[in-house]
Order: sequence, then C-alpha cells, then structure tokens
Amino acid sequence: MKLQLETREVGRVTIIRCKGRLVSGSEVEALRAHVAHVLRDRRSIVLHLGEVAFIDSSGLGAMVRILTSTRQVHGDLKLCDVPEHIRKVLQLSHLTKLFEAHESEDNAVAAFYCKPVQAEQPVSMGRSVLCIDRNVDVVTYIRELLHRAGYDVHTSNNLRDGLLLMRVSRFDLVLVGADMTAAPATEKSFRDACDKVLFVGLGPEFSTLEAGQAASGLLEKIAAELQNTSN
Repeated sequence: MKLQLETREVGRVTIIRCKGRLVSGSEVEALRAHVAHVLRDRRSIVLHLGEVAFIDSSGLGAMVRILTSTRQVHGDLKLCDVPEHIRKVLQLSHLTKLFEAHESEDNAVAAFYCKPVQAEQPVSMGRSVLCIDRNVDVVTYIRELLHRAGYDVHTSNNLRDGLLLMRVSRFDLVLVGADMTAAPATEKSFRDACDKVLFVGLGPEFSTLEAGQAASGLLEKIAAELQNTSN
C-alpha cells in the first residue's frame, strides 16, 4: 500500500497522519518532502503512526533525519499512536530515548505546551565502528542504532571518504554496504586497510528488511564479531 499523508493543524502543532508502508524509495521521499514543506512555517510536528503497516531500516533512518532537520530549525517532532511492531523496533534499536512518543494525538499536542525533558545519554562501550553505505537513510539508521547501543560511530557514503577516516582514526570494526565501488586504486587501498581491522559486510537485504529484524541481526553480528576478537 502506497504511503498516504494527511495533515491538520491543532494550535501551533501540525499533525501528520501516515497510512501504509514507510519504506525505501518514493514513500520515504514523500514523507521527507512533506515535512520539509511543513517546516517552512511550522516548527511543532506530530507523526501519527497508528496506520503504518510496515517500516524498514530506510524508513526509520528517514524518521531520524526528519527529527534532526526539525531540531536544526529549532523545532521538534513527536510520535503518537505508535503500533506495537514499530514500538518494538524503537526499543530494539535503542531509539525510544531519541523519539518522544505518546499514546494519543491529544497527549502529543499537550506535550508541546509543556517544558521539554532532558534526554538521557547512552553509556559508551568504548568500541569504535565505521559504517559505509551509499543509502543515506540506512547510514542514519545504523548510526543511531549503534550510538544508542553504546558504540562510537562514524559514517560515510563512499569508500574514498571511508578510507580517509580509516587513515586518521582507529576503528574496532568497519561495516560496509553491499556493492560499494570506487576507483580501482581507492578500492585496493581500502581492501588493504580492511586487512588490519575487523570487517563486516552489510548484506543487500538490510535496507528492505523489517527494521527490527535488521537491527537485531546487525547488533548480534557486531557483538559476536567483537567478542571473537577479544577471546
């Protein structure tokens, strides 16, 4: 089902009701463009997710980017009527402390008229991860997922910049998306650099998997690989 968006204003708050699938492609772009349009003259946004049937990692990454864009213009975004399947994804991804969620539209609107609560910061695990993938939404999702799990996360959308980061910093693990290419010399240098660090490939199915399934699988894989190196 194609994503449908319905918008209404309640006082200074704009409520965007999402219906359908929030997935990579036109659905994600539609939501991002719609919020950008709203942000031209509004700053308080509620995303009503009660009728979102499915969300993948790109969709959740888009939500993180939208939240960031909203706060960059001194606004805020809250969630309401979050379905159980999305609630579990947020919990699994450690994003419940990033997104402020409310049971109803009424509660979400009322929250904008109350003083904000200081967000709790995640506890660092002391492990550094570099993530490289061309999909900006996927990179955003992974960055927040791993950050909330306590990792020090650095990201890039291409191998050349990823190689630069590997030259100027030390990483415990490098996570790379499928089919990442660059100039032959860059690819060789990148492969050589990866020989000296733990490498994990991000499968092509990651961006289309249900976001919770993608998150749990990735966290388990990273934890297992790091555990193996410390044994």
